[in-house]
Amino acid sequence: MAPFPVLVILAGGASSRMWPLREKSLLRFGTEPLLLSQLQRYRALGFSQVVIVANPENHADISALVAPLASVMKIDVVVQDEPKGMGDALLQIAPALLDNPHTPIYVNQVHDVVDDNLHIQILKAFQYNPTETYLAGYEIEAYFPGGYLQVDLDRRIVSIIEKPGALNKPSNLVNIVAHVHADAARLLETIRFEYERGASSDDHYERAMDSLMKQTVYRVVPYEGQWSALKFPWHVLDIMDYYLAKIEGQIVSDNAYIAPNAALVGNVYIGAGAKVFPGAAVVGPAYIGAGTIVGNNSLVRQSMVLNHCEVGFTTEVARSYVADHCSMHACRVLDSVFAENVNFSAGCTTANLRIDRGDVPTTIKGQRVYTGRTKFGAVIGRGAFLGVDVMTMPGIKIGENAQVGPGTHVHQDIRNGQRMYVKQQIIIEEGDKG
Repeated sequence: MAPFPVLVILAGGASSRMWPLREKSLLRFGTEPLLLSQLQRYRALGFSQVVIVANPENHADISALVAPLASVMKIDVVVQDEPKGMGDALLQIAPALLDNPHTPIYVNQVHDVVDDNLHIQILKAFQYNPTETYLAGYEIEAYFPGGYLQVDLDRRIVSIIEKPGALNKPSNLVNIVAHVHADAARLLETIRFEYERGASSDDHYERAMDSLMKQTVYRVVPYEGQWSALKFPWHVLDIMDYYLAKIEGQIVSDNAYIAPNAALVGNVYIGAGAKVFPGAAVVGPAYIGAGTIVGNNSLVRQSMVLNHCEVGFTTEVARSYVADHCSMHACRVLDSVFAENVNFSAGCTTANLRIDRGDVPTTIKGQRVYTGRTKFGAVIGRGAFLGVDVMTMPGIKIGENAQVGPGTHVHQDIRNGQRMYVKQQIIIEEGDKG
């Protein structure tokens, strides 16, 4: 029987595209951070040795997070000092493989969320023939701006073609980073050679695989299930939907209070100590975290509201992700993402629909990017405070600890720590005393 691969999870790189959110591997979807949830799934599939590639900023947090699993999995956390691409990230795993440098490895990215069936199928293929390397290919008809796999009739991969254009697709198989390599040492040696060539692009890993395809057999494992990749802030909503879909029935935890005339509709999770007050409705799929209050006549639907939040009187939270310790009162949170400790005061609204009902754009690192969503509200960083009657336009992002004064309509992104407000001129005139 073939040896079980060492699991390699890429959790480093730069997260600047996720601003104003922080480390994506530590985002919590339910009770567990994404990385821990992924590790629990891999453990259930039979993985016992893991190497996680972190960056200098998240290394300590990741190490602390995975420490409790040390009794059931061998986990090494290594650091990629600079974001020099996936190839450089993989080179950092070499010290963790010194006992068996030629071991097979299974490379994944922490932010790719797929069904267990993909992992089962790719592991089954490797067990059948452990001399070959296997890459997951996501079958999609519409064009996707990523790497495509060119394959022959025997599902052997001939090459990887990056962003070929809609009219030049070599297949309908998009490359997902779920790769079983039969020999880690051979892969790492080829990646080192690509870096030594001095190419300025950061696709050393892909070029190394393209070179190895000429010498060894690479095969595709087609996949048609769920695939959500957490690359931009609005993708939090996609991952949220994936985990919301796993709620079955109505789960009400210990010490939670549900008022007799409150309504729980559909698949709903209510955390320990949460309170749903009279007239409120939680419409599934929905998740209410521990200690969270859903106030009178409020509505939470198709959303995650995590721990110790206040969904105040008459507030609506729809299709949104709200992290811990957020406060909302008599407001509308629509298709939005809130980090921790956001204060959303009375009368605030995240507008989510353009006048032309078109694709909502936003700005990422100075470039306008379309989100692929016709409804998309705001992304608000931790510690931000929005005063009464603030309105954010679709696609707006507000940075950490930013402050927005009352009555302000926000049409542009606000950086971390900035303050935006509207100056008022107060005029008092004497009226006609007659």
